Amino acid sequence: MKNLSLNKRYFIFTACSAMIVFPTVSVSAQSIVINDKAVSNPGLPQLNLVENDNHILFSSSESQTENLSLEKVIIQDFSVAKEDDSAIVNKKISETENKLNNLNIEEKKQQKQNASAPLSINNQVSIITPQAGITNKGTTNISIQHHPSADINIEVNGKPIDKSLSSYVHKDESQELHTTIWYKVPLSKGENTITAQAQGGNAVSVNVIFQEQKAKISINPVGESRIPADGRSNIDFRGNITDENGKLIEKDVIVTLNSNAGKFIGADYKPDAAGFQVLARNGEFTASLQAGNQAQAVKVSAVLESLARRTSVRQLSATIYDKNNSSQFDSEAVSYVEFVTNLRPSLATGVINLRIGAGGTDYWGSFRDFLNPEEIDKDTTVDLDAAVFATGKVGEWLFTGAYNSDRPLNQDCNGDNRLFGGVQSCEKQYPVYGDDSTVTNTAPSIDSVYARIERTPDIKGAEPDYFMWGDYNTQEFARQSQLYSATTRQLHGFKGNFNLGNLQVTGLFANNIEGFQRDTITPDGTSGYYFVSRRLVIPGSESIFIETEEINRPGTVIKRKALYRGADYEIDYDRGTILFRRPIFATELNPLEATLVNRIVVTYQNEAGEDSQLYGGRLQYNLRNGKANPDRTAFLGGSYLKEEQGAQDFELYGVDFYAPLASGFILGEYARSQHNTLNFGDVSGSAYRIEANANIGSGFKSKAYYRSVTENFANNATWSFAPGQTRYGADIAANIGNSTSFQVGYDHEENFGIAPAQRTQLFDLFNPQPLPTPGSQVDNSLTTVRAGIQQQIGDSDVKFEYVNRSREDRVNNVFEGTASQLVSSLNVPLTESINFRAQNELNLEDSDPLYPNRTTLGLDWRLYPGVTMRLAHQFFDGGLLQGNNITSLDTLVEHKFTKDTSISGRYSILSGIDGMNDQGSIGLNQRIRVAPGLRIDLGYERVLNDIFGNTAAGVRFAQPYATGQSASSLGLFEGSTYSVGMSYTDNPNFNANARFEYRDGNQGNNTVITAAAAGKISSALTAAVRYKQAGGANQLLDGLADTANLRVGLAYRDPKSDKFNALLKYEYRQNPSTTPDTLLFGSGNGSIDHLFSAEAIYAPSWRWEFYGKYAFRNSNSYLANNFTSNSSLNLAQLRANYQLGYRTDLAIEGRWIGQPTQDFSEFGVAVEAGYYLTPDFRVGVGYAFGSADDRDFTGYRSAGGPYLNVSFKVNELFGGFGRQKVAPPQQQESLKGQR
Repeated sequence: MKNLSLNKRYFIFTACSAMIVFPTVSVSAQSIVINDKAVSNPGLPQLNLVENDNHILFSSSESQTENLSLEKVIIQDFSVAKEDDSAIVNKKISETENKLNNLNIEEKKQQKQNASAPLSINNQVSIITPQAGITNKGTTNISIQHHPSADINIEVNGKPIDKSLSSYVHKDESQELHTTIWYKVPLSKGENTITAQAQGGNAVSVNVIFQEQKAKISINPVGESRIPADGRSNIDFRGNITDENGKLIEKDVIVTLNSNAGKFIGADYKPDAAGFQVLARNGEFTASLQAGNQAQAVKVSAVLESLARRTSVRQLSATIYDKNNSSQFDSEAVSYVEFVTNLRPSLATGVINLRIGAGGTDYWGSFRDFLNPEEIDKDTTVDLDAAVFATGKVGEWLFTGAYNSDRPLNQDCNGDNRLFGGVQSCEKQYPVYGDDSTVTNTAPSIDSVYARIERTPDIKGAEPDYFMWGDYNTQEFARQSQLYSATTRQLHGFKGNFNLGNLQVTGLFANNIEGFQRDTITPDGTSGYYFVSRRLVIPGSESIFIETEEINRPGTVIKRKALYRGADYEIDYDRGTILFRRPIFATELNPLEATLVNRIVVTYQNEAGEDSQLYGGRLQYNLRNGKANPDRTAFLGGSYLKEEQGAQDFELYGVDFYAPLASGFILGEYARSQHNTLNFGDVSGSAYRIEANANIGSGFKSKAYYRSVTENFANNATWSFAPGQTRYGADIAANIGNSTSFQVGYDHEENFGIAPAQRTQLFDLFNPQPLPTPGSQVDNSLTTVRAGIQQQIGDSDVKFEYVNRSREDRVNNVFEGTASQLVSSLNVPLTESINFRAQNELNLEDSDPLYPNRTTLGLDWRLYPGVTMRLAHQFFDGGLLQGNNITSLDTLVEHKFTKDTSISGRYSILSGIDGMNDQGSIGLNQRIRVAPGLRIDLGYERVLNDIFGNTAAGVRFAQPYATGQSASSLGLFEGSTYSVGMSYTDNPNFNANARFEYRDGNQGNNTVITAAAAGKISSALTAAVRYKQAGGANQLLDGLADTANLRVGLAYRDPKSDKFNALLKYEYRQNPSTTPDTLLFGSGNGSIDHLFSAEAIYAPSWRWEFYGKYAFRNSNSYLANNFTSNSSLNLAQLRANYQLGYRTDLAIEGRWIGQPTQDFSEFGVAVEAGYYLTPDFRVGVGYAFGSADDRDFTGYRSAGGPYLNVSFKVNELFGGFGRQKVAPPQQQESLKGQR
């Protein structure tokens, strides 16, 4: 046989291509011999190279009728070629061309002779890549060889490939061969069938199995794992990403890093995403963590963005809240390091001032001291003031102390004195300094003294030893094993913590506590304003949480999220109002889970209560394993707390333990409280809890729990619970194969005791007691048994679950009977980014009053990694919610981090507070990135009908806030909420954000508008503007007028010359002091204020400095629409300083305050000359005088006289305590051996 047909050429080309994968195949013109071997992987599909077309492919010109059959090729082994698909194709094309060039050109004549063949060669195609087997890549390049005139159809799993995909055609006109390549064709999980067919020809197919790469990530510190907590030191980390064989992956992936302390430095690879992202190249990445200022154990986690996948076993149902729950990912690594006490060189700073002069003439002091009527009559006064800060090493301890004899340490320029100090966003009006300065309050105290000595013990994983006086929180009293006995509060006084080997001793004392209150508020879908039940909140004492529970299961908190002032909300302490950074929806719909409701929980101190004191102590024995891993440390602890509240003392003590397992944990606690109540006098109650979670491998999960709370147990400083409730049960979930899982569960709930009374009078609603008023008795039980199976079909999930609920009501028959439900769920991915979800709950016979027939539909749109937009709608049919519908549209964030994830906040210690810091700012992290730096967020919620009435824990009724542990009495009003927001942060010279929210319902409307912008008009001129408007968001506050505020500011500061600086401000206020108390009097009031101020400083030379300021305020007050009051206030101030020399200075200043509408005026003038005896010691003499005319109160008064002012700048104390020893510069190189 001298000539081969073109069909044989195709066969030879295909067979040669297949030899790379099928070495056992040999081909001749007459026969095909296949070396059959045992199949090592029977799960791999068998592959036909081509369809049987023997008459065309395997017949010679002499014998076209010989009938040959192509046997099935059995694949013994498969390995992915190292070369790129394009390189493989080009190589095969080149080899084929060389072979075909040796063939006789008479082939075309032979082709014409075969015109009567069943199929033309123009209709034949062959698949070159991909090759059959297993791949871990989600896309593949498809290359097809065909005749130039053939019309080719390519399908993957029966669907044509996207025409928009990039493609390339290699043309060989001499051989009449075209090779078309489609790049990055997406594959589905599991088996994929790729089919190629020319019009009129037979189909050719190849099967490829896509298995997600099971990557393993590791992260470890480079070098020393302990660094000082100085806010500057860095610790480097190196991480690896390997495959199942331990080899580094050969691709670039994004890794998200997070830590519970410190901050990662360097460029964030994805600044718009939550956490800190780095790019791992070829399976390796590095990062650097900067230490914070607090000594503590630090947990660093790394999660793969693109390869992370949840464990295949179905998650257990959220029947109880779990403080230790965290997202489970196969591709997550954790490393532990320590920030140790920074034993730094000593430092001291401050000033001591002595003033001797006439009484009431202290012009340079506080405004209240000048012309003080009580001081004017005194001939001579002596005032010694000191403000000192010092820190330094004392042996193995670090001492930090501060003292101010004139004012509390936390008091700011506005006169506010809040716990832990801190700065709210309203105080950052003009970002004009441009020096990227940061302020860290290292000595917070609401009185004049702060002192702390601290060390890091030589025990791995141990918390620091310290003794202190100042502001502190109570993280040692809120361990992961504590719920009923936990205490989460912000206090002031003494606190100490000391480690004696494995025994940790903690004690605290708070000496100036005022009334303590707990309020729970139902959100209306907007961001505020939300009023707490008391006015005059103690600044900084608040703790705010968002708790989520089942809509018809009061007392069952599913999750809890801590919020932080500034990052998540702002608060007006005088009015008791809270405005969040983003809307808080009333409901949370997940089509495949139970419907949830959100609650705003606020605990705080207020001036309405009596002064009290608090004592507390805790003993904890830690069974450490020698590693700095607090999550794997077992312990046994006991705590005691007593608060003296006058007639209502409170006492709480408990015992708890925590025992980690190889893949789970066991914990338990017992708590008992005793307190005085207005209704029952002295009462006591107990609470019990024991839980166990265990995983066996990756395919079996289980948990069991028992919790019981007696009706008289109380603790307002912990999670929400329902007094008079017992609950116990167990859940088991397991995998059956790779695509099937099942779950069974049992849960029993008992409700007993006295439910909160329904309050209907306005006075009772707006003037509640610290503890709820007792109401009617409840006594019922619910037993729930469930069993379900979940099946993965392709990319879709189908679930069927049988649920049986048996109720017994021993008070009335409202909650009585047995009902069974069939719950069916469906999850179908419509596209790569859109999922359709549906769930139907169908009662088979009788209907449960709280679980009627219900259908939920939802669409999840994955906007980009980590952010999903969800549209959900739920129908109710029957039960207490008959005819109700709930619709919501919101953006969601996947929680990829552990429970110890820290976020920005006001406290220096965040990682241990309640053991559940799991997400950053709720506003920033839940926005949709449209472009770099540009984000929008959308929200919609609709509740068709009111949701009140009876539950198993009592009656739900409308109320602005529920006090104490009475959140079970909260319900929902019908209504719709819309919100749209935008923020732009990409330009360092311009930032802007805006939001509009609207609540519409029969019980009232609420409009929230917030907008802010700041940027540079020029290099020297900066502008800032902010506007916010909102009404009352609590229930029953529809008659409260809106509060609005507008701020506009201009600042001038030339970066090339600092001789002249100026600041201009305008502010508009509408109803800045309106409270719900006005509703009690049946008459409204309001006010409008205008404020304007301008100030400038000019320094033409180093000798001269001039300063001037003018401010004006105009106020209009309205009462009951028939009384109006107007007042205005002016302030003018001028100052001039002259430096005669390096030691001598002269200053003169005058100010005038006038209120013409009230016939009040005041002026003062002071002149002072000073001389520096040393750079730190100054003596000044001066004269001050002034007068005040107050028609309504004190009349006319004046004072004047000379004074002596002696100031000493503190930078050295106690024999050089504050002196920094600097090594002298080396003048020449050291010579080895020189003496």
